[in-house]
Amino acid sequence: MNWSILIPLVVGVVSAILGYLLGKLLSKNKNGNEKVLLKNKIAKLESSLRNCKESRLILETDLKLAKESSVFISFDATLAKAILGKKIKENDLKIVEGIGPKIEGLFHNFGINTWKALGETSVAKCQEVLNSGGERYKVHKPNTWPKQAKLAYEGKWQELKDWQDNLGGGKA
Repeated sequence: MNWSILIPLVVGVVSAILGYLLGKLLSKNKNGNEKVLLKNKIAKLESSLRNCKESRLILETDLKLAKESSVFISFDATLAKAILGKKIKENDLKIVEGIGPKIEGLFHNFGINTWKALGETSVAKCQEVLNSGGERYKVHKPNTWPKQAKLAYEGKWQELKDWQDNLGGGKA
């Protein structure tokens, strides 16, 4: 028998078997670590999803409460005309004494397009809007404009008319 051929052959087969077994052992360990990492990631994502669902429920409840508590005031053009003696368009800022078409345009540039929005605007913000128009508009005094706009939004036409009758060009 020729041992010179048999010894390398046996060494090769034993090396192949050891390599196969070692590879299997290492791949199980690697896959095991990946599985643990993926399970942890899935757990974090599931926790995040639960938190999002809880937040959504809270927001939906808050929105529902806000809708139930908010009061929508409808515009009555006929009543406004009867009291003020002229046709009024809803959210026409020019109804506020002291505001003309150009000043109304300045307010629109600032996203203040409704009586409600103007009624919720501070006097300082109104002055900022006026200042944006240049020197010509800085002389106006918007002290009463938010209150007038609020009265218009609330449909308090008689109160608005009485107040405007006592104003001098929009000034208190």
